Amino acid sequence: MADESIKHKDGVKMNLFTAVNSAMDNAMAEDEKVCLFGEDVNFGGVFRCSVGLAEKYGKERVYNTPLSEQGIAGWAIGMAVMGHKPIAEIQFADYIFPAFDQIVNEAAKYRFRSGGQFNCGGVTFRSPCGAVGHGGLYHSQSVEAYFTHCAGLKVVCPSTPADAKGLLLSCIDDPNPCLFFEPKILYRTAEEMVNPEAYTLPIGKARKIQEGKDVTVVGWGTLVSEGGMLTKAVAKAEAEGVSVDYIDLRSIIPWDVDMVCESVAKTGKLVVSHEASQTSGFGAEIIATVTKECFLNLEAPPTRVCGLDTPFPLTHEKLWLPNEHKNYDAIMKAVGYNFA
Repeated sequence: MADESIKHKDGVKMNLFTAVNSAMDNAMAEDEKVCLFGEDVNFGGVFRCSVGLAEKYGKERVYNTPLSEQGIAGWAIGMAVMGHKPIAEIQFADYIFPAFDQIVNEAAKYRFRSGGQFNCGGVTFRSPCGAVGHGGLYHSQSVEAYFTHCAGLKVVCPSTPADAKGLLLSCIDDPNPCLFFEPKILYRTAEEMVNPEAYTLPIGKARKIQEGKDVTVVGWGTLVSEGGMLTKAVAKAEAEGVSVDYIDLRSIIPWDVDMVCESVAKTGKLVVSHEASQTSGFGAEIIATVTKECFLNLEAPPTRVCGLDTPFPLTHEKLWLPNEHKNYDAIMKAVGYNFA
């Protein structure tokens, strides 16, 4: 894996929301074509990710929009077509669906349908995602898989502040439309030393959290954060002598097929976990690819540990999620699997 030490160089302590803020600050300072808009971003947004940016760069570059996700997305696409680099905030990922048509039928296809004459590659859609402990039906969903089925988009979901900053700056500079999902429970709970200057991290490259030899475990977002449910399951398995090759996917589309397949070729076993419901979740794509590429290396059936196939509950959130106990059981079953 390439050296990514730049993300901690001259580090300043940041949490995830301040790292996102730092990334947008750097981008706006370097390029006057970068602008930010969405619901309530002018005063800093509901999660404070844009705090101070309107005062610093003016209300022509940082401004509120009407409560219309379809309008936000359409406005962003139009600005990108004209050469700007808009960062469009969708206040919660659960409410991105009114913008779905604009994103998948316009942004994703704009370059292709014009034969490369026009594009809107400068657009980045940011949105908080995932469970938060009390969000219920409409403030808890992980929606990344809906967009991975649409060619022409890049989809990113970081788990650390330093990764969030570097990957967001990469999305802003990328010549393709990008969706950047921010696990909102990590906004204030994830902290580390982050380079205050601009830097980028490669989209499409996973992060190896730790090396191991017995089983490959893959996740992204909140699950793989420090203290995340998957991280706790890995630690519990390690305490019982299981050596886990642990991967934070970070980039969902494109995803790091090479790192995952090289790991599975070594361990022979795979557990994939994500917060979204199991059926048609992105874990299925990972397992399908690994089964094709590593079939002769597999020593156990690849396993998914995911959210349940029901709407997201409120009072039963802990039972619905792929918690540490479910993940631990899956890891131990994979390690102990016997074909006989």
